[in-house]
Amino acid sequence: FFLIIPIIIKLTSNGPVFFRQERVRLHGRKFIFLKFRYMYVDNDPGIHMEFVKKLIKKKPLPKNDEEGTKQAGTYKITNDPRVTGIGRFLRMSSLDELPQFINVLQGNMSLVGPRPPIPYELENYDLWHRSRVLEVKPGITGLWQVKGRSSTTFDEMVRLDIQYIQDWSLGLDFRILLQTPIVVLIGKGAY
Repeated sequence: FFLIIPIIIKLTSNGPVFFRQERVRLHGRKFIFLKFRYMYVDNDPGIHMEFVKKLIKKKPLPKNDEEGTKQAGTYKITNDPRVTGIGRFLRMSSLDELPQFINVLQGNMSLVGPRPPIPYELENYDLWHRSRVLEVKPGITGLWQVKGRSSTTFDEMVRLDIQYIQDWSLGLDFRILLQTPIVVLIGKGAY
């Protein structure tokens, strides 16, 4: 995958192979989060910033906006105009997430834990949302990914992350790690 995906990304769009983004980890520290790039270069981040703000504040999300993004009731923008053709496949199959193993090796993430938020996402959090970031190291997969993925609301995702933190055990981590490939293959909640 680390040989084939970069070649396909380079053949189908201009720009780097990896997407680098500042994210927040344990104790509010920032780090550079890696993914295979699935979007066009130089796209407008305002689309996502506005989406996240509305999602967290529970403001109504349009079913179809002017860019054709269908998003009501989901944690991710679906039919996102910023995503490349091959990017849709990478995103739906979660293959875009593979470079996060580098983040794990660097010690910024673990295999299981809450997803690390973007700083502008964290700025919109209510106080109770912040415990999902401040108490444990973020992970590549977690309870949210195996229970609901992107078909949950933001508050449901936070509750699942808090439940993971409260119920943490090595056994729970192993169960989540075993369930993750099944959820990925089924594709439920993947956009």
